[in-house]
Amino acid sequence: MKQIILGLSLFILCSFTNKTDNKFADKALRYCSNQTIRTLKELKADSVFDYTMMPRNILNGQSKWNCRKAAKEEWTAGFWPGVLWYDYEATGDKKIKAEAEKYTQSLEFLSKTSAYDHDLGFLMFCSYGNAYRLTGNPAYKKILLNTADTLATLFNPKVGTILSWPRAVKERTWPHNTIIDNMMNLELLFWAARNGGNHKLYDIAVSHANTTMKNHFKPDYSCYHVVIYDTITGKKIKGITHQGYADNSMWARGQGWAIYGYTMCYRETKDPIYLEFVQCLADAYLKRLSSDYVPYWDFDDPAIPNAPRDASASAVVASGLLELSTYLNNAKGESYKHAAIKMLQSLSSSVYQSRKSKPSFLLHSTGNWPNHSEVDASIIYADYYYIEAMLRLKRLNSEK
Repeated sequence: MKQIILGLSLFILCSFTNKTDNKFADKALRYCSNQTIRTLKELKADSVFDYTMMPRNILNGQSKWNCRKAAKEEWTAGFWPGVLWYDYEATGDKKIKAEAEKYTQSLEFLSKTSAYDHDLGFLMFCSYGNAYRLTGNPAYKKILLNTADTLATLFNPKVGTILSWPRAVKERTWPHNTIIDNMMNLELLFWAARNGGNHKLYDIAVSHANTTMKNHFKPDYSCYHVVIYDTITGKKIKGITHQGYADNSMWARGQGWAIYGYTMCYRETKDPIYLEFVQCLADAYLKRLSSDYVPYWDFDDPAIPNAPRDASASAVVASGLLELSTYLNNAKGESYKHAAIKMLQSLSSSVYQSRKSKPSFLLHSTGNWPNHSEVDASIIYADYYYIEAMLRLKRLNSEK
């Protein structure tokens, strides 16, 4: 009888918690929808409207989006179409869908262009990937498959990873470089292999994940931003940073890319080594996280607590942890879900939401601190992973 009562109590508690989480997610998604409409109105205020101009950032002290032309060197161009597709998913608003289609279409040229760098996954899977998932349009599928083949041309079989910045070979004399961000682009390859593409795309993604797992991480499970490889021997030369504080520091967003990326690798392969490994990465991040669950831009910046935060890292990690929690049917899984919700609650506070001050979703992201670029700014990829995380939270609770 006691077990029945305990089980009933837990069921009631979980049901109450799920309803509370759903109300929280619904409120955040309504907020995102309102901000999305504000952005569209702002973008269309000009007499000449251009669907190739993508919101990139709103710098500290500014109140309007700075837009960048969709181009092969503009790695963030896929996030705004992705935000629109997520908003359409949340609202069912056909007007938003129409805008998502137009912005997405402006990126089609990338499926017909040689690879400039690894960011084709960010550019095309956030836009066309969500478009195909929500519409099933076969034209979107073809574009994604073509893009996956293009991304695969950057794979170096001797090293075992995808080249991240081809231009760095000349600019920085790096024979072959791979950045931790590149883990995020593997999803396009996995998807393509499952949807009619060459199975070699799957093999490339696995090779990249395994080689990165071997060479990118330190004993404390923090990651290097960049690893340089010898193209002749295929061996690691050194690990360095480009956007972090120092070579051996824990750059917050880089750790976020790793957590999200290896969670996705487990989803796609069901290889338990990824599930075990990503828990080490997540634990290393959570162990050093500040009390408001939003990290400083780099965990080792000596200026802490006067260093800038990075809301984008928090959004990426929250989304990744919500997915990770579904693969661990135990207390550890619940702890990851709880941490993710704490992150989203903090991001949804008046401290981090833009609200009336700007049409973005979030404030206080840090793009590239060493380069003094996009520091304490609203950045489009922070908004993308924030709305994605809210949709995942709602979906997760609805499935229970």
